[in-house]
Amino acid sequence: MSQPLHVVHLLYRFAAGGLENVLVQLINGLPRGEFRHSLVALTEIDSAFVARIERDDVRIVTLHKPPGQPFKLYPRVYRLLRELQPDVVHSCNIAALEFMPVATAAGVPLRVHAEHGWDVADPDGSNRKYQALRRLYRRFVHAFIAVSPQLQDYLRDKVRISASRLHFIPNGVDTNHYRPASIEDTGPADFPFRRNEHIVIGTVGRLEPIKNQTLLVAAFIELARSNHPLAARLRLVVVGDGPERGGLSNSLQAVNLVERAWLPGSRPDVAEILKALDLFVLPSLAEGTSCTLQEAMATNLPIIATDVGGNADLLEQGRFGTLVRSNDVAALVDAIRIWLDTQYGNDKASEDAGDETKRQWVERHYSRQHMLNEYAAIFSSRKLRHEGGV
Repeated sequence: MSQPLHVVHLLYRFAAGGLENVLVQLINGLPRGEFRHSLVALTEIDSAFVARIERDDVRIVTLHKPPGQPFKLYPRVYRLLRELQPDVVHSCNIAALEFMPVATAAGVPLRVHAEHGWDVADPDGSNRKYQALRRLYRRFVHAFIAVSPQLQDYLRDKVRISASRLHFIPNGVDTNHYRPASIEDTGPADFPFRRNEHIVIGTVGRLEPIKNQTLLVAAFIELARSNHPLAARLRLVVVGDGPERGGLSNSLQAVNLVERAWLPGSRPDVAEILKALDLFVLPSLAEGTSCTLQEAMATNLPIIATDVGGNADLLEQGRFGTLVRSNDVAALVDAIRIWLDTQYGNDKASEDAGDETKRQWVERHYSRQHMLNEYAAIFSSRKLRHEGGV
């Protein structure tokens, strides 16, 4: 019997986030007899997030990379890869892509790079420096993965990746875990708001500038202090942790609304929290295929999202949620107000098959199993090892 393929996943950091959630799904979901895994974080890991890995045979390495150029780490990564002897290196986003020349020098047979989105310095992929860097390193990669059509277009048109080396694999969602609320669901024990009494608007994501939770907090403050007849019932939930958390809390504190908001940090029970929300808002400046947006869709939540990255494709151009301009407080306030008036006003919309269709759309186009099958095919491909790259 052949040995399982050894995949080394290389990324900037391993903590709560959409990209990191995909890696957890790959490690837990790819067949044990066919794959084994190591995970290398360039900067840091979150031990609480590591606990989501269900396998006990995964080696996890943290390199504690300082800010700046990666070249000083090249010898260490070379030695590590020679020690691990992987069959595949799977790098994620540009910080990890910069180590593909090292993987080539270390003799890794198959080198796969996945693009999950951009950062705040390049929210739309227009930064020519980053385009040039990706073109510089593309020769060391056998296969590129894009998680959204926008990223696929970017890699094809700006980075000039040939069609034979470019694969579109949207992130997948576990629809058994993320499901609509039932009458038996009571929500997390520490959830501070009450169903039917409060109207809970929420979001989930890393509290970083690119995720722009500041936009949602500003819209919530405006609505909560307005003369809208439902203003007093509004509550806000922001799940996640990161450098923006203090600023969000300060903004709410400054207008005496901190008691009407819940910022619990990073949580392992996101599925239960989503079922306790009335409206999900994704206020990001940029996205690939948002895992949290998929999870909200699988939960059958009403959705408002900024029209960036893969959000429009995921929501079928607004068929399954409302799209608003990015970083526009007035547009978000108007969208939430319209939802409130429709959902709770005298002309409340009648129940129809829309929510069910939304969940079915996710099950059909964004299943976790489809994603696993696609990655397994690429990681196992002998053909790719002889095409592209150096």
